[in-house]
Amino acid sequence: MRSFWIFAPFLASNVQASFYLLTDNWVGTSFLSEFTWENIADPTHGRVNYLPQSESLARGLTVASSNSLVLKADSTTVLSPSGPGRDSNRIMSRKQFGHNTILVADIKHMPFGCGTWPALWTTNVGTWPNDGEVDILEGVNIETPNVMTLHTGANCTMPLSRSQKGTAVTTDCYWLTNGNAGCGVISENQSSYGDSFNNVGGGWYAMERTPTFIKVWFWSRNDPLTPADVTTPGQAVINSDNWGVPSAFFPNTQCDIASKFGAHNVIINLTFCKSSYKAISSSD
Repeated sequence: MRSFWIFAPFLASNVQASFYLLTDNWVGTSFLSEFTWENIADPTHGRVNYLPQSESLARGLTVASSNSLVLKADSTTVLSPSGPGRDSNRIMSRKQFGHNTILVADIKHMPFGCGTWPALWTTNVGTWPNDGEVDILEGVNIETPNVMTLHTGANCTMPLSRSQKGTAVTTDCYWLTNGNAGCGVISENQSSYGDSFNNVGGGWYAMERTPTFIKVWFWSRNDPLTPADVTTPGQAVINSDNWGVPSAFFPNTQCDIASKFGAHNVIINLTFCKSSYKAISSSD
């Protein structure tokens, strides 16, 4: 990961648009102080051993420089069948954010392969599922492309047809429906996950969250239509009105987003062979 930005809005006068001001800019070594390395048992029951920051750094599974952060999993140890699993990382932002926020992540490379389950997502672990969950980037095994998903409490659904580039695969966001599949949208872009993502040098993910909608965009590294305020690191002001139709659009027409989503932390993790259900795996 190259960088991660958070923006909060201000309403520009005399124009019909909401602009966002930069509030946080996490790049390279700043992740070490702005995130916690969670040395916990995997809540999703993956075959993984999450390391504390000090050990991950010492083992070379976390590498931070002035302009990048690399998170790795151990790929050499022969595991015991009765052991806890493969050493890896799960990091969570110390800061929380709520509605009227944009997150932008510049990602160069991601894990991919049999049994892998990488994710970039937001939630409040302590109150889940009551304050919701937004899966921005998530993939399982070797299935592609990316699936963007919401998980909520009861009475939150999405219309099958809406203004987005991706394809809705499930519409009920309630976590107790369909084995916690959530309401997922498959990306229209084959380069949004896996080998195709890595082969073009990654790209940019952005998520905008307001009391009335949640949107997720993806632009691959070589996409000439990527907005300049996305490609410019640490851009002070951005305007999402210029970003076009998102890959995933979750409106409040059948879901009270204002009440279903609370203060969230950002979480980045890599687990393996976990038990959580994924919408695109329903036929497995």
